[in-house]
Amino acid sequence: MKVSRRSQVPAFAVMEIIAAANARRAAGRPVINLCAGEPSTGASDVVRDRAEQMLRTGSLGYTESLGAPALRAEIARHYGRWYGLDIDPEQVAVTTGSSGGFLVAFLAAFDVGDRVALARPGYPAYKNILTSLGCEVVELPCGPATRYQPTIAQLEALDEPISGLVVASPANPTGTMIEADALGELATWCAHHGVRLISDEIYHGITYAEAQVATAAQYRDQGAVVVNSFSKYWAMTGWRLGWLVLPDDLLAPADALASNVSLCPPALAQHAGIAAFSPEGYAAAQVNVDRYAAARSLLLSRLPELGWTRVAPADGAFYLYADISDSGLDAVTWCARLLDEADVALTPGTDFDGVDGHDWVRLSFASSAEVVSEAVDRIVAWQRSL
Repeated sequence: MKVSRRSQVPAFAVMEIIAAANARRAAGRPVINLCAGEPSTGASDVVRDRAEQMLRTGSLGYTESLGAPALRAEIARHYGRWYGLDIDPEQVAVTTGSSGGFLVAFLAAFDVGDRVALARPGYPAYKNILTSLGCEVVELPCGPATRYQPTIAQLEALDEPISGLVVASPANPTGTMIEADALGELATWCAHHGVRLISDEIYHGITYAEAQVATAAQYRDQGAVVVNSFSKYWAMTGWRLGWLVLPDDLLAPADALASNVSLCPPALAQHAGIAAFSPEGYAAAQVNVDRYAAARSLLLSRLPELGWTRVAPADGAFYLYADISDSGLDAVTWCARLLDEADVALTPGTDFDGVDGHDWVRLSFASSAEVVSEAVDRIVAWQRSL
């Protein structure tokens, strides 16, 4: 039987590594898994309590395609609290995770054959979803000179026009951010050239030091789309709950697409997610951010022991992207051996960069400082044995 060409995209390697790590753990191995971008704490008690209440007494039938009105209203108020923006709840679309949000946004914004630019290294699902939808992905090589973020100069240098630009700040796998002025310049350039800006903001709230976060929601009148999620800041990964902030011209298309693709996001997660915006929900999320900050500080202090001299500046999110080429091993082999010989799971950079990723690995410090310290101990000892 025929298999579609659009299905011929690479699997997300992180999920394969998680499976291998879980298999080793099930066999009794003391595996430390720092490959996934998943907070170790899980959802807060206030969210869990709300979910338990809804399971016992609530109505968990279909909601509206773009989400329960109460949750859309809470998300809109969140933009007022954090960014001082007045967002109409009608511009908010609740989705089945940010993954579902990307699918709806890309389907609504782009046609088959459209060229869409994005940074390399970057989250692989952007490229793979766009490819499966028949779009042409234009990778912009981004390194230390641009803080691993795309620039207008790169866009101006393209030999053919583009229809879209996907940005992420803080970014995965690098943790780097786009400064507010630079984001505004990108949004203005995109609006002037008829380019749809898609801004992945799922790591907002997880930033360090003096990092300042700007949202593209302030440019929604210029056609910008924001993608966000409950998975990272609120540690609700398996609840599969995300959202879009949409410009007016994409509201009706997104509604039509969502009603056909998924009917509605998970009802239980939506009703429980309202509690994430309570004072208790924000407070619990901040406790997690403080834990990541402690783990990050410890990790950065031990870079000399690790011998990792070339790393991306982790301004936000909970990743360290590091060059391990001095080991003499490619990243896939390095990670495979680390898991096999030291019971530590990291992610090879090839998942994020098909050109230069063989020299890089990603470590997720979405855990406690104690766990990260033990992992570093093992990595240091293992590297000495190479």
